[in-house]
Amino acid sequence: MSETAAAPATKVEFEDPHPGAAADLQEAEVTRVRTLKGAWRWVLMAATAATILLCVNQQFSLRFFIDYTQLNTEYFYLLIALMLPFTFLIFPGSEKAPLDRIPWYDLLLFAATFGSAIWLMLNIRKAAQFGWEFDGAPGSVIAAGLVMWFVLMEALRRTGGWSLLLSVLPFTLYPLFADSSWLGPFRGTQSTLQQTTSYHMLSGESLLGIPIQAFADTVIGFLVFGTALMMTGAGKFFINIAFAMCGTFRGGAAKVCVFASGLLGTVGGSIVSNVLTAGTMTIPAMKKTGFTPSYSGAIEACASTGAVLAPPVLGATAFVMAQFMNTGYADVALAATIPSILYYVGLFAQVDAYAARHKLKGLPRAELPRFWDAFKEGWYYLFVIVVLVVMLLYFKRESHAPFYASVLLVILHQWSGPARWKTGNTLVLAGSIAATAAMFWFGVLNAALWGMCLLAALNEFFPGKNWGGARWLHFLELNGKTFVELIAILAGCGLLIGAFSLTGVISSLANDLLSIAGGDAFLLLIMCAITSLILGLGLTTTSCYIFLAILVAPALEKLGLNKMAVHMFIFYWGMLSSITPPVAIASFAAAGIAGAPAMKTGWESMWVGSIIYFIPFFFVLNPALLLQGSNPYLEAFGLTGLACFGIVFICGGIQGYQAYVGDLRGAGLMEWPLRVLLVIGGFVVATPGGGIMPLSQMQVTLLGLAILVPTVLIALLLVRRQAVVPDGLRVP
Repeated sequence: MSETAAAPATKVEFEDPHPGAAADLQEAEVTRVRTLKGAWRWVLMAATAATILLCVNQQFSLRFFIDYTQLNTEYFYLLIALMLPFTFLIFPGSEKAPLDRIPWYDLLLFAATFGSAIWLMLNIRKAAQFGWEFDGAPGSVIAAGLVMWFVLMEALRRTGGWSLLLSVLPFTLYPLFADSSWLGPFRGTQSTLQQTTSYHMLSGESLLGIPIQAFADTVIGFLVFGTALMMTGAGKFFINIAFAMCGTFRGGAAKVCVFASGLLGTVGGSIVSNVLTAGTMTIPAMKKTGFTPSYSGAIEACASTGAVLAPPVLGATAFVMAQFMNTGYADVALAATIPSILYYVGLFAQVDAYAARHKLKGLPRAELPRFWDAFKEGWYYLFVIVVLVVMLLYFKRESHAPFYASVLLVILHQWSGPARWKTGNTLVLAGSIAATAAMFWFGVLNAALWGMCLLAALNEFFPGKNWGGARWLHFLELNGKTFVELIAILAGCGLLIGAFSLTGVISSLANDLLSIAGGDAFLLLIMCAITSLILGLGLTTTSCYIFLAILVAPALEKLGLNKMAVHMFIFYWGMLSSITPPVAIASFAAAGIAGAPAMKTGWESMWVGSIIYFIPFFFVLNPALLLQGSNPYLEAFGLTGLACFGIVFICGGIQGYQAYVGDLRGAGLMEWPLRVLLVIGGFVVATPGGGIMPLSQMQVTLLGLAILVPTVLIALLLVRRQAVVPDGLRVP
């Protein structure tokens, strides 16, 4: 993170980190990556450009291939052929593998991956015509399928580690011995190696199933949009806005961290990218104002975790979730709105209570950027986000929205220099509004896209914030690295779905889980939460979600729970791996910036972010918090108010400082009993009643208040009594 001085001399203007930091997910998620140079770097950029163009062609039906209609499965395999082989060039096979050159065996794996993908693509049309996905595929196709199976597992190992490989590989082989008696409830229909390979590689339920479909249809566009945001300086804009608004408050640096990371999370969709972008500035500021290094890292890790919780862009797992539920991504984004608000309300309450307990001050106003100056520098980010949200929620064009937003962003960024504020920016604002309005007329969407692309190209000939050729190449390189890592994980995890689909065990397993839980929804939810947490310790959020969406979600749905609530419940619990040791990638990345012990930061992250353990139970008990139902908005408003009220007490109990009461250490020996009662009472008040709850909403709220009111009164009495010294003077 660089800093540049502005008048007055004491004022600091917060800049983005180097352009690659925000988008290079793998730099923080794995120990070692190889930076491609020379010809291989150009090949990666060319493959990335081809991937983006193929996605645009497919989503906008532009017919790049004259007199040829490409099947979806051919499109999927072409994307795999373009991106997956680079896994073996970018991610070394071991700690001892060289980083300055590419070993021969990685080149061999690159060639094998590309060749098998192309051969399968060339035969996928015949496979659909003759039903080869079940049986009868020729030997050459089976051989190519076995090669693809092998390289997929190796790609999983390199990108997700041994834990992901050992979790996925046995299940991909599972159909070969599915009829074994020792499998118990997992016993299903057994298949031969040829049948299993054919199904994995040629059907639309395995490798070419939900994860790759989500990647090809929507994820590519949103990754491009996220990279464009970071490279045009969105990180600087959001951080400056956060410092200007929250910096002077009690514990202001930490509140800036929560606010800035929340803003970045709404459009970034990457936890580690959030840490690298915001944390480089907020963590030193927190340390400067009295927060310990490990606690500073923990706050940033928890705040950045909201990147996969906050709409409109929730990360790759949300796109996979939409495919699983066979619903629009906009529905998932809308459902995530209230839970993400509750999460950040909880973080703010935690930070405020911690700062009050430790008497931490805010930052001096003279050292902070002014709000209006920060806003003028990046007003167009807000406009672009509004365009994105309108296209997602109103026009329901999930696959188109990020491309329009990306092109519009580049245009506005180019013409938004300070020298043009009085004239050029006014014209740009008027022109962009007109272009966006034209875009919303269904008949000219494609024409509007091409017109915007032309305007973006013309921008290169005018002064301003010109990217230039090198900047565009770097943009392609960053996108390529992100595509490569994500497609390896999604494609490998897709085989999980295929294995359970081929054996037909899903329905029977759901019945077995219901039998074990005795039909008790609460017990099954707790079982699901524990399983999610355990799986999340060793798996990525996406792979953990896929596991549980296959194994547990059908059982929960059979109990009558709302489908969206069930999948969001699984998503939330699986996501905890980002702040929970021993994985805790967000905590470890933040610890590196803070100069704190990684494991200590991870455990403190669990404490700071503990509110997230409660929120999934709130919305699964009443899906109105996910805006589900015939008319949920009025009910959701009341439930959100109750939840926020309860969360304040939960956080007060966790941190040991209750608003309007004071530091609970003043209660002496009663401190911990009071803290526990505050957490319990806050949880009860925030819990929705009715539905599967045996108590009505009124009864639940009154029960919570019956716990909270005497607890708060006793705490207030004890704290105030302790604050009075013998001479009658009150301690300040």
